[in-house]
Order: sequence, then C-alpha cells, then structure tokens
Amino acid sequence: MAGPAAKKAQDQGLGPCTSTYTAVFQMISSAQKKALQTATVDPQRIAVRTPDKIEMPAEAVRASATFSDDGLGSYTLEYLKDDWFITD
Repeated sequence: MAGPAAKKAQDQGLGPCTSTYTAVFQMISSAQKKALQTATVDPQRIAVRTPDKIEMPAEAVRASATFSDDGLGSYTLEYLKDDWFITD
C-alpha cells in the first residue's frame, strides 16, 4: 500500500523507501490501516509470471476500506529466501 507514497517521498528528496516508510505509514487513515489487517487477495486477478514471481494489481486486493490506485498501487512480488518480497 505504501509503495506509491514512498516512491513519491523518495522522488521529493526525503530519502530511500527504507527510511521514509514510517512517515508514509502515517499518511494512511486509521480505517485503511484496520482494513489492511483483514484484507484478502483475489487469486483470479493475480498474474503468475513464473512459480516464484507474480504480478499483483491493486484491484486484486479486497478490503473493507476504499483505496485509490495511487494509494495502493500494483506490485511485482518474488519468492526469495523463503518469503515473498515486493521487487518492482
């Protein structure tokens, strides 16, 4: 969720994603934070590129709060070191 906002913060000179994530998390409303705790993903909307790489569009996320495409974004996830990571 914070990816697009973190990228925007980085582009504005606030530092890399790893150091601006705390500030970006504060930009998310309380309702959105709560909704993300129980959000699910519609597997039919996921594009499997390889067994260890998928494309997850924002519209695949199902949550009780509304998110804009700018806020949620789409991601490439890869399975690395026994876990899934956003890589693109």
